[in-house]
Amino acid sequence: MDILKHEQQVEFAKATFAKELSSQLNLTKVSSPLFVDKESGIQDNLNGIERPVSFKIREVGEQRTFEIVHSLAKWKRLFLGRYKIQPGVGILTDMKALRPDEDTLRTRIHSVYVDQWDWEKVMADSERNVEFLMQEVEKIYTALKNTESAIEAEYGIPAILPAKIKFVHADQLRELYPELNVKQREGKFAEKHGAFFIIGIGGKLLDDTIHDGRAPDYDDWITPGFDGLNGLNGDIVVWNPVLQKAVEISSMGIRVNEEVLRKQLAIRKCEERAEYPWHKSLLNGEFPQTIGGGIGQSRVCMFLLRKKHIAEVHISQWPADVVVEAEAEGVHFLE
Repeated sequence: MDILKHEQQVEFAKATFAKELSSQLNLTKVSSPLFVDKESGIQDNLNGIERPVSFKIREVGEQRTFEIVHSLAKWKRLFLGRYKIQPGVGILTDMKALRPDEDTLRTRIHSVYVDQWDWEKVMADSERNVEFLMQEVEKIYTALKNTESAIEAEYGIPAILPAKIKFVHADQLRELYPELNVKQREGKFAEKHGAFFIIGIGGKLLDDTIHDGRAPDYDDWITPGFDGLNGLNGDIVVWNPVLQKAVEISSMGIRVNEEVLRKQLAIRKCEERAEYPWHKSLLNGEFPQTIGGGIGQSRVCMFLLRKKHIAEVHISQWPADVVVEAEAEGVHFLE
């Protein structure tokens, strides 16, 4: 393995996609925090069970606890409101996180270390609809396809993404494959269509199940949208031919407004979050309406460079037997 050539390919993929994404969505690259005050309400609670890495800063005050971010979903909206960014304009940042409770380290696409492009854009209140959501998804997909084409031209790795991304609601996916579980449904649909956006992540489906967990205080998963079904959010999923499975590369959505935030906090029975500074600011109308999400940097690189394991594109830690098994297949873990 030519390690320097390999690292050049990873950097080329990252730089090209960041440039394409910024162009498509009108984003400006900004700096962002690695950690936030625990009591600020800015931390992303993900599915509500993940424990953040926490610590204290001696010179700031032993009574305050800080947490390594899980994502920057809430911080980005705070930034856009603080600096009065106008509709149609957004920000992009390199988010780096630690998720030590990750229990899926044997899947080849998960890691304790998480890196993603976190982006957020101000939108008009009149754009709070599924048509606008789909429009932005198509722009992201164009950025992905343009990056794939650039990699083909630079390194000879054939482009495989379909011309268009398919849209489907989680309820429609359930009806298509009622005998399968959630991940099996995604796999079947991804293998057939190559790339799709699944709408309605976090809210109850018509059979009272949930396709996947989503925090109640950033994405809107209760407002009716696609074919009258609930949700103004979703995931971009691609079929990975190397792994022979569906891989989610992005989670995104139109963000909650005051009314939706209150309703979703009540549904999740966590109304106490409304007392956090961040939540109070949103409920007081201090933040603009936004759309945003996170796009996995290492997962995108894995897909575009046709790698077998996420450890081939970034450094982290995995169970010893996972490393041994992968190395037996010729997979080189970065270290």
